[in-house]
Amino acid sequence: MSATRDESTQTEGGSVGDTNEMTESAQQEGDEVAADEPAALPVDRVFELLKNQRRREVLRYLEAADDETVSLSDLAEHIAAIENDTTVQAISSSERKRVYVGLYQCHLPKMDDMNVVAFDQNRGTISLGPNADQLEEFLDIGDDENRPWPRYYAGLAAGGTALYGLALIVPAVSVGVVVPVVLVAFACCAIANEYADRQTDEQSTV
Repeated sequence: MSATRDESTQTEGGSVGDTNEMTESAQQEGDEVAADEPAALPVDRVFELLKNQRRREVLRYLEAADDETVSLSDLAEHIAAIENDTTVQAISSSERKRVYVGLYQCHLPKMDDMNVVAFDQNRGTISLGPNADQLEEFLDIGDDENRPWPRYYAGLAAGGTALYGLALIVPAVSVGVVVPVVLVAFACCAIANEYADRQTDEQSTV
């Protein structure tokens, strides 16, 4: 009887021990899986990252590359062509260098710190990071807000056309006055556009 009880106790103890080991193992595996999952980015940091056009273009370019690793040189040429409204073949070395330096020194390290991209500075290569998917739904938000200038130019064109038509009908309104006024208005709008773009870029690189 005593031997039977001892064997039973040992068996039960072994079962309990095995169960505890299995539970601990499952908890460890769960912790490892949780550690592998990317942490959710705060919304304010998402918008801070995406308020800059260059960083948005980086994500679009990488998404179009189908998760392939791209070179910083190719990325800089692509963005420089967009910013200067031309083709990659037509951009100048200074235009390319300006974008290259901005990406290398500021934008890509910032995105790498947030695990949005994986940036290898030594090799000059970039790929999408584990947090990139979290930015997809916000990618196009703010594009229209950051680019109101086409509407301004359209308004100036409509106003200039109306004034010119009025000058042809009403003798008191001189065509010689309307044309210079419209040209000056377009010039002022272009200067303001350039200044706003520079300010936006400087603020977003902080």
